[in-house]
Amino acid sequence: MTTSPVERAADQFVAALAQWRVERGMTKKQLAARMGFDPSYVSHVEGRRHKPTEDFARRAEAVLAAGGVIWQRFQEYDELRHARGTQLHRDPPVPVQWLPPGTGLIVEQEIAELTYMKGAYRCRIRRALYNAGVEPVTRYLVKIAVDRYPHDPAGSNQHHRQHPLSFEEMDLHAVAGEGDAVEPMQWRLKLDRDAAKEVWLLFANDHGQFPLYPGERTTIDYAYTVDEEKWGHWFQRAVRLPTRNLTVRLDFPVEFEPQVWGVETSLAAEVPVRTPLERHNDDRRAVFEWSTDAPLLNARYRLEWRFRGQTAPHTGDEGVPRQRTAVEPRTPEPNGHELRASQRMRGIGIVQRGADLLRQRARHFQLPREESHAREAVAALRATLGRLETVHDFSKGVGLAAPQIGLAVAAAMVRPPERGAQPVVLLNPRVVDESGETDEQYEGCLSFFDYRGLVVRPLRVDVEHARFDGTRVITSFEQAMARLVSHEIDHLDGRLYVDRMAADSALVPVEEYGQTGRPWSY
Repeated sequence: MTTSPVERAADQFVAALAQWRVERGMTKKQLAARMGFDPSYVSHVEGRRHKPTEDFARRAEAVLAAGGVIWQRFQEYDELRHARGTQLHRDPPVPVQWLPPGTGLIVEQEIAELTYMKGAYRCRIRRALYNAGVEPVTRYLVKIAVDRYPHDPAGSNQHHRQHPLSFEEMDLHAVAGEGDAVEPMQWRLKLDRDAAKEVWLLFANDHGQFPLYPGERTTIDYAYTVDEEKWGHWFQRAVRLPTRNLTVRLDFPVEFEPQVWGVETSLAAEVPVRTPLERHNDDRRAVFEWSTDAPLLNARYRLEWRFRGQTAPHTGDEGVPRQRTAVEPRTPEPNGHELRASQRMRGIGIVQRGADLLRQRARHFQLPREESHAREAVAALRATLGRLETVHDFSKGVGLAAPQIGLAVAAAMVRPPERGAQPVVLLNPRVVDESGETDEQYEGCLSFFDYRGLVVRPLRVDVEHARFDGTRVITSFEQAMARLVSHEIDHLDGRLYVDRMAADSALVPVEEYGQTGRPWSY
């Protein structure tokens, strides 16, 4: 029986190791071979016959790409083990980042800069490379992708079909080396699509070749331009090679009043970046910078932004290609006539369709550090929900997401269809499972309440969400609540229900909709 914190920590390390080994489909012998150990070594560690070492933990983390979980469990165990007494000594130090056998290039530092100038974005990437392999490197793959409307895939695809990204406008240039040893790099096309390009940067030019040999270092520096009409409000760096430092900078005009946040996506989860962004103003420019000394392999780090200033580029729904035929809203009724539903919603503070905020991914709270901010957002949602109940009879239940009241944070509130039921609060929610069984029902949205549309939704969703103290729980919702909760989570992802309607389905004006005041039927 486990009797001490050290032994419990060792058990947790072994459990994490075994879990990720099984998830990666490896036997104990296969993992040991990949890590460079005797075939029985992993079996001995998992059986608690051998104590894990720092070297073992780093190798296991590198091979299994566990998103830092294995390494974190080892650190917890190691701290407890060495806190028991000064007579114990730590294991000999190992390299900061152990690399699995066969590793080729590693990125010792990446600096990625995106600058907005005169209607276009100029992207510049600078990478310090080290050849840790056994073969000379003669080319380096660069992937370039744009997405004008990242939360509207169909609209974005159509937009880029009509306005494809071209190499002529991109003006791609690349060099290798530093100081007097800089050499221009030629490039060769690998993939050419409307919104994505892949090229090989060659360690060669008209003067000859300059391969990067094993044990050597160099720096590559490449840049390209994309018009603002083809670039959405996001800048993402994907860690495809072992990387020791990553820095991302955004440079915007101050008068745009930019607001910037960051998201980290790994195999385990999508969370806000773990350290805050820094901002400074320099000669009427607003510069945002975020950096990490421990980027996870296969993780993606994305900075997103919105412009609040009057002179900022327009980024509303206008310009998004239409995907279906729909009845357009009528002009406001003359004075003396009853207000339309959308006007009543606008009157109590509901953000209406066409606003940038409804097409942006909401920022997750960093709980429990931001507990007070989360409580303020929930209080604002509750107050608005109370006002809503005075202007409409929500017999189907009602939901409200923070972006709909002007807050770009991941909070929502859902009141069940049953009268008197307490609203459900959702902080940082995400769907982790759903039923294969679905149904199709009409939905409305407070942000364009003049219409209803048929939407297919699962009959059950399991949602992971946070409490104010940062603990996370999973709640299962069925039927009407599954639909309401899914609708609000879509809002927090910058998605509207019209994005889920069939291509041949049209919105129905509320005057023609015959089910107002009736609950959904199941």
